[in-house]
Amino acid sequence: MSKIKNLKNLHFSNVFILLLIVLVSCALLICINIFTLKISSANRSYVNGESHYSKGQKDATRHLMTYLYTKNPTQWRLYEEEIKVPQADATVRKMLLKAEVNEILRKAFITGRNHKEDVDDMIWLFLNFKNVSYFAKAIHEWGVGDTLVSKLSLIGKQINFKIKNNQLTLANQRQFLQEISIISDKLTLNERNFSTTLGEGTRKIKGTLVIINIFLIMIIVLSVCLYYSIMVKRLIASKKEIEIKNEDLLLANHELDRFVYSASHDLRSPITSLRGLIEITQSENDVTQIREYLALMSQSLVRQDQFLRDIIDYSKNKRKEIIIDPVSLKELFDEAISQLKHLENANRITITKEILVDEIQSDGLRLKIIISNLLSNAIKYADPSKEEMFISIKTYSTDGFYKIEISDNGIGIKDEFIEHIFEMYFGTNKNKGSGLGLYIVKEAVENINGTIEVSSKNNIGSTFTLKFPNSNSI
Repeated sequence: MSKIKNLKNLHFSNVFILLLIVLVSCALLICINIFTLKISSANRSYVNGESHYSKGQKDATRHLMTYLYTKNPTQWRLYEEEIKVPQADATVRKMLLKAEVNEILRKAFITGRNHKEDVDDMIWLFLNFKNVSYFAKAIHEWGVGDTLVSKLSLIGKQINFKIKNNQLTLANQRQFLQEISIISDKLTLNERNFSTTLGEGTRKIKGTLVIINIFLIMIIVLSVCLYYSIMVKRLIASKKEIEIKNEDLLLANHELDRFVYSASHDLRSPITSLRGLIEITQSENDVTQIREYLALMSQSLVRQDQFLRDIIDYSKNKRKEIIIDPVSLKELFDEAISQLKHLENANRITITKEILVDEIQSDGLRLKIIISNLLSNAIKYADPSKEEMFISIKTYSTDGFYKIEISDNGIGIKDEFIEHIFEMYFGTNKNKGSGLGLYIVKEAVENINGTIEVSSKNNIGSTFTLKFPNSNSI
């Protein structure tokens, strides 16, 4: 029974673990996909921001070059408006590197023409991925671009100063134009590197996350398959268990039918015998003969009493729950011996005890039934023709088992009967027993996970050996 319980607990544990794996995998899958969307959205925002950065820089360059030759103040104002875009992005980069997240940073993002709803994702991506190779490379390109924008801003200030002070010469125009063109070309290359780096990083992250997604999906599918397999096995095991229980139930019903039939016969037989003896006694005047009839009545009542005891033991063994407690073997033997003194020849039998193991963990009720029945049989089937009759009791522990040996020098058991002595209603002498004793003993022993063996020689004696596990788990 304990093995079945352990197996069920193990199955329950396995199913629980699989369900936990599925739940954790699903949770990870959801988190990773949210994570993926967040990274993709932030990367898209940076690429979009780079386009505004690039456009602002190029428009600023165009207006500055126009202002250089036309000296039109409108072009200067347009230049100042456009140069703010890359300059704001430079402020963003410097503040994020210092992890300064505040309203100034958010305003700088907006000035850089980034959408306000993208700002949080862009901040999160920078702070958490700034040391990742692809993003670190993009930040480096961003920094190089900011340096070039600073140079472009310085050139713009120089041009504006010379124009306002009427100091701009044709040579100055050529020099400024050359410097602006060089910076513009470098910024174009720098901006392209920034976008390319972000694109490559996005693709790598996407590939990695796809692999993780596939891996988690495979875990979920595998776990579900294992769960299904375990449930199918449990259904098959349950079906087999039900079939076994049905077989046991059929066997129990057959056994019960047999028991009821035999019990009714055995219960009526002594009553019939007593009624007959009473009728004969009533018509008998010879005192000696009456005493013989009374002795026969007494024997009939003893058999009836023993049979009722066996029925009670049978019932207790069948329906009483197994309770494991400390049990004293010495006390059980002493109690059984004292209760069996009334049996014929009991006072002539020498009983020796060698109690090497006394207290064990077992079911006291069933041990009492076992010991009482075995000692009762040893007394009832003693050989009165022998000068010395004995019963030897020995308890000891070996190889992780408790053992009890009960030996006698009684009439023994014939070889052809050995295989059948534990069967219900099998008895070599119906006048001495009900045929239930050893059957009950065998069932009680098996109920507490024990075994029983018998060795016997006809007219020499018998030895019953009981073996119980040296543990508390039954």
